[in-house]
Amino acid sequence: MIEHPPGQVHEVRGRRIWVEQHGEGDAVLLLAGLGPAGSHVIFHPHFDALAVDHRVIYVDLYGRGRSDRPQDLTEITFADDVADVVALLDQLGPAHLYGFSYGGLIAQAIALDHPAMARTVTLANTLHSPEMWQLNHANINRELATQLPEVWERIQALRLDGLRSTDEALRQEFAKAAALVRFYHPANAALLADEPGARNQELYPIFCGDDVDFVIGGEVARTPDFRPRLKEIGMPLMVLAGRYDRALHPALQGDFRRFAPQARFHMLERSGSFGHVEEAGTVHSLLRDFWHQA
Repeated sequence: MIEHPPGQVHEVRGRRIWVEQHGEGDAVLLLAGLGPAGSHVIFHPHFDALAVDHRVIYVDLYGRGRSDRPQDLTEITFADDVADVVALLDQLGPAHLYGFSYGGLIAQAIALDHPAMARTVTLANTLHSPEMWQLNHANINRELATQLPEVWERIQALRLDGLRSTDEALRQEFAKAAALVRFYHPANAALLADEPGARNQELYPIFCGDDVDFVIGGEVARTPDFRPRLKEIGMPLMVLAGRYDRALHPALQGDFRRFAPQARFHMLERSGSFGHVEEAGTVHSLLRDFWHQA
């Protein structure tokens, strides 16, 4: 069992949000991914080294992890996630934002609309628009069809039976490809924490659409397209991408170079989606250098 730092509940906009803080120094707020359903668990223990000289803040968004959950999961929206994080930062003070995957969308919204809350912004293996989310899944499916054709055949057969991609039988087939499409070395998938409550599986199809692996829907389809505004981000901005990320893949990550020319851009050469797992030392070094020069 991975040891976590002490945590406590924060009252945020009438909601009970779980927060853990580790270390002292400049604040770093970690915003999780695994789609919009993940919790802070995905960051443990890979950011512990930063707590030597920073105050590392882990947060579970409303309806995820150890935070309160509404009876009706459709109450969870992207706009409310952003508002909750802004309200939390109002309590804890401005911080360096590290937005991973879905968390990167939240970080972009805060950087653009609440700039006083963000000292710097790092976008790690993230996306800029619903269109990019759709293209991510299209690339995953291409990888499946070419690298794991036997799995892809079963997926196609189940779809002919009328199943949606988040139905359990199809979910199990897609899971067989996770290590291939998300990691530089498939064995590194074992390094990602798998604790109870790490992901709210019930929220995922509601928030993303029940056939998200083919057609995005739900709240994800309504998130903003940040591309036209990325050049407006005024605080120091860094983008981290993984060379072997077949989901948030390098060709799409390159969009950030075009739409946010002011950003530092780093390609992690031995990482997939989880640079903070596969190249933790490199990520920490890049972050420390970035924050020191900001």
